[in-house]
Amino acid sequence: MKRTIFLSLLLSIALIFITSCKEDTTDAPVDDPATQTLAVNSCEGCHTNYETLKAVYTPDPPSTGGGGCGGDAPHYEPYDRVYLDSEKGYADFKSGFHGSKLECTDCHNGVDGTSDKNEAHSGDFVSHPSKQAETFCAPCHKDIYNGTKNSLHEQGLGQKRKVFGRAGLGSYDDLSAMMKDGYDHNCAKCHATCGDCHVLRPAAGGGGLYSGHKFTKTPDMRDICVTCHVSRGGHAYFGIARGTVPDVHKSELEFTCLDCHTQQEVHGDGNVYEHRYQMTLLPKCENCHTAIASSNTYHSVHLNTFSCYTCHSQDFNNCGSCHIGEGARIPSYQGYKIGMNPLVEKPYKYALLRRTLSAPDSWMDYGIDNLASFDAFPTYNYTTPHNIIKWTTRTQVEDGKPCFDACHIITEGDSTRNKELYLFNEDLLDWEVNANSGIIVDGQLPAGWEK
Repeated sequence: MKRTIFLSLLLSIALIFITSCKEDTTDAPVDDPATQTLAVNSCEGCHTNYETLKAVYTPDPPSTGGGGCGGDAPHYEPYDRVYLDSEKGYADFKSGFHGSKLECTDCHNGVDGTSDKNEAHSGDFVSHPSKQAETFCAPCHKDIYNGTKNSLHEQGLGQKRKVFGRAGLGSYDDLSAMMKDGYDHNCAKCHATCGDCHVLRPAAGGGGLYSGHKFTKTPDMRDICVTCHVSRGGHAYFGIARGTVPDVHKSELEFTCLDCHTQQEVHGDGNVYEHRYQMTLLPKCENCHTAIASSNTYHSVHLNTFSCYTCHSQDFNNCGSCHIGEGARIPSYQGYKIGMNPLVEKPYKYALLRRTLSAPDSWMDYGIDNLASFDAFPTYNYTTPHNIIKWTTRTQVEDGKPCFDACHIITEGDSTRNKELYLFNEDLLDWEVNANSGIIVDGQLPAGWEK
């Protein structure tokens, strides 16, 4: 009897231990993170547990700047931005190289094996490793890193050049701390690290993980590219603006960005360029459109004089002007202007121009009442809108009319037609006159155009 009771007691104790072991399996690694729950005392365990993230998250600090020229970004809660969602790519991440071969701390540093957020994020923790690409990306992606480290895509050198140049300074480093802060909060949101294109949602789109930490080799055109290249690229390409239609490369060919813009061009070739039109790898219309010099009257007369966009673009978005920090004073608008080509890098005499947002007092909220050398650059830039169509209001004429009827300036009695297509001095605001003196068409149009 005693022996039976003793054996029963041993069996009960064993069952307790067995049951406990079965219930406490979350500390062990699992093969399928999409269907298992990990312990919260690990990096992945915490970031795959939505309720834990909500319990320990730190609220965002108050906003200290505007949303940039694209407006305020959509808001995602801090815990949503770092949630490893198995339904949105986390399982794919775990099966890929970065998720299966590397530990979280290999890229993010910090401390694994703890449920204490402060300890996990202590010491040399790095939230965005690609901001230190030389350390975390270059060892495996050396060639790409060597290309991107000086690229316009990552560094924003074209924008920075306009800011310090108009301020009368020799380099971006010469700007005051206040001006740099203004640039960071209002202008730099769309210049990206590797992770901003391949892992994250761009800051302009709200930031955070785009697809459960999945590394996407080819970024989604709408969700990634167009998030930054919005009204002056994506919206034009999709024909979103009133009165426009999608670009012919979209409507007829279903091209994505990378059908024209190569991987090497997007990543950069390692050289420093002052603006994007100096980039030698930019796509050219003639790469695809060959043997067009004498294909019609328009081309045989104007192909070497006008950029292709002066005939084949629809109306496009122009900025107006804004206060950095306060936003637009002159709202953006759809318009169209042809002027003198401001770029020595382009062979045309005439080019399509886009109005920019800068004004002499744009930076008054950041310590400069008026930019000392505002006239160093025109306020109308050479532009290449992504809204190409074959037949436009300038290439279509009524039966019996000459080919130039819709584009040359023509005076008939007391009325003048087509003058609004061109940038004249009278189109400029007072503070724009000196800056644009070299690109207005006054006295520069061919003889006989103004009849």
